[in-house]
Amino acid sequence: MPGCAARTTASNRVAEQRQPLRIGPYTLTSPFVLAPMAGVTDAPFRRICRHFGAGMTTSEMTTADTSLWQTPKSRHRLDLDLDAEPVAVQIAGSEPEQLAIAAQACVERGAQIIDINMGCPAKKVCKKAAGSALLRDEKLVASILGTVVNAVDVPVTLKFRTGWDREHRNAVQIGKIAQDAGVRSLAIHGRTRADRYKGDAEYETIARVKENVEIPVIANGDIATVEKSLEVLRLTNADGLMIGRGAQGHPWIFRELNAALDPVAVNTQLEKNELRDIMLGHLDELHRFYGETTGVRVARKHLTWYCENLENAETYRHRVVRVDSASEQLRLTEQYFSGMDQRGTEKEQKNQPELQQEATLQTH
Repeated sequence: MPGCAARTTASNRVAEQRQPLRIGPYTLTSPFVLAPMAGVTDAPFRRICRHFGAGMTTSEMTTADTSLWQTPKSRHRLDLDLDAEPVAVQIAGSEPEQLAIAAQACVERGAQIIDINMGCPAKKVCKKAAGSALLRDEKLVASILGTVVNAVDVPVTLKFRTGWDREHRNAVQIGKIAQDAGVRSLAIHGRTRADRYKGDAEYETIARVKENVEIPVIANGDIATVEKSLEVLRLTNADGLMIGRGAQGHPWIFRELNAALDPVAVNTQLEKNELRDIMLGHLDELHRFYGETTGVRVARKHLTWYCENLENAETYRHRVVRVDSASEQLRLTEQYFSGMDQRGTEKEQKNQPELQQEATLQTH
């Protein structure tokens, strides 16, 4: 097929030009990493993405105010016990010393990389002058990054946006400030704070940052397919890609992306039984990690995302997101896949007479 041939040629060309993605002393197993996402990238989801080949995963964004870390939500966000190396934790705040103390506390809990959030566009974060609101104050950015880098002995990384709004895209300046402060890699989302998640991500600014710094640059924004990943790598010359919403309900995207850069990769198509096991395993982990009540609630959004990749799943989705027990979520999921087996058998039996008739005609 012409499309497949073109994609193979493009992927081979990109693969030939690639160098391993290194962050401080860590050489990542893949240039494709999972974006930290509040309410999404908890420990169970991180483990699934690593299973499918993500080169690195990062915790959900955690406040730099350590006095708030005793809440159940914060304790879950900082659960790093089963994370694969390098263990990365993202923190958010606006006070340099507070961020430094939080970074030290994260390292004591097992963090091997500290990521500073200057990309979150949420109003409740920006109202506290944190997240992408910091991009308005380059002096404060320099102070925060320098203070945190000097406070810990592990690599510090930065995730940010292209600027505050389209008239004030200062990502190149922020990138240089970060490099001068000792930050070891940059992850850049191709939108401004004002854009939030509207419109399309743009990659020209990311490419300019890449041209102006020597530390690794990881591109982020609207990367949900192999074709898009190859396009963004070509446009930005980035050292890696960060996958966010593209992994929701589709954690095997990392296997697909890695295969695109591997000329001898085997078929990466997900088999039905594997998908069933992934979903059931994910549900079980969520129920165990959070407890039944919270686990069932958290699982609903993941089930909704999974359903976007399932066939004839409308009835299943409608029912499974409304039940209140872990056993029912598991039962309905098993029932859906059993139904797929039955539908497949019925379809095969229905097509059998037509196939026999066609074979008979071909013999005459």
